[in-house]
Amino acid sequence: MNHTDHVNLIKSAFLDETPNASFADFGSGSGSFTLALREVTDSTTTIYAVDKDISALRELEKSFASRFHSTSNLIVLQADFSKPLSLPPLDGILMANSLHFFKDKIKVLRHIKSFLKSNGKLIVVEYNVDKGNVWVPYPFSFSTFESMCNESGFDAPTLLAVHSSGFLNGFYSAMTVSSQ
Repeated sequence: MNHTDHVNLIKSAFLDETPNASFADFGSGSGSFTLALREVTDSTTTIYAVDKDISALRELEKSFASRFHSTSNLIVLQADFSKPLSLPPLDGILMANSLHFFKDKIKVLRHIKSFLKSNGKLIVVEYNVDKGNVWVPYPFSFSTFESMCNESGFDAPTLLAVHSSGFLNGFYSAMTVSSQ
């Protein structure tokens, strides 16, 4: 996938954004989806890129500065998003290919929900399959994500987009909102 594909997977979740929003990319890695997130949000949006890999975060900062000529409103945090974090209440969280590393996704989703404002968005990008492999241990199809949202206190998700792939039955993106 390229940058345009990343943007196309998430852009329909951002048709009604307001200035000065705050979003996080949990499991940002080197920032493919963080760059897409900046592309689809207002320039006043603060983006928190959270990942355990400091070298990936440094690469993200360089790519971000090169593409957008600034790293203002980008805050990188070397951390595990499944643990307590010091973040302000967020308008939204993007999790692109990061939730599939956790076997107990309900526990992680309930934790993730605690970072969101009332009616905050959770956007996931995931392989559309329920059986993984060594590299993608616990993927989940859209229908499984529907059940996970219900069980973890999120609203029913909306399918945003799909993208074909020769690996694990392609990708989908979906958005849900935190019920309070």
